[in-house]
Amino acid sequence: MCWRPSGSRLVRSCYDDFLPAEIDFNQHLGIRVVRHHKDGVTISCDLRKELHNMSGVLHGGVTATLVDVAAGMALMHRGQKATTVELKINYLRPVTGRKVTARSRFVRIGKTLVTAVVDVFDDHKNRAAIGIVTYMLLGAQ
Repeated sequence: MCWRPSGSRLVRSCYDDFLPAEIDFNQHLGIRVVRHHKDGVTISCDLRKELHNMSGVLHGGVTATLVDVAAGMALMHRGQKATTVELKINYLRPVTGRKVTARSRFVRIGKTLVTAVVDVFDDHKNRAAIGIVTYMLLGAQ
């Protein structure tokens, strides 16, 4: 667990050293990197009631965020800056339990565009969603 300064005190950060601590949105959700892979990363997030929808399951917007963040963090780990240009998700089952994980895999890294697939799993390792994300590399020629 990393620590980062916040004003005059230290606060916990859920990020590995390569991730900027100022991404407060991801930190607010409690997203953390679990494992680095050659072709992507695995992230996880502990579930809490604030992340549930009215039916008491993980909100679809949080699932979409996990898909985007898993692929985006993998790009950051490679030292590449990018912005999302397209995101598609198929929701396969509701997520309940205590934790959700997302595993990204690069499909293609081109000169200007990157495509990744992301599998989202509940804490019983059931696939709950699958997403495909396309990014535009920033600063690409």
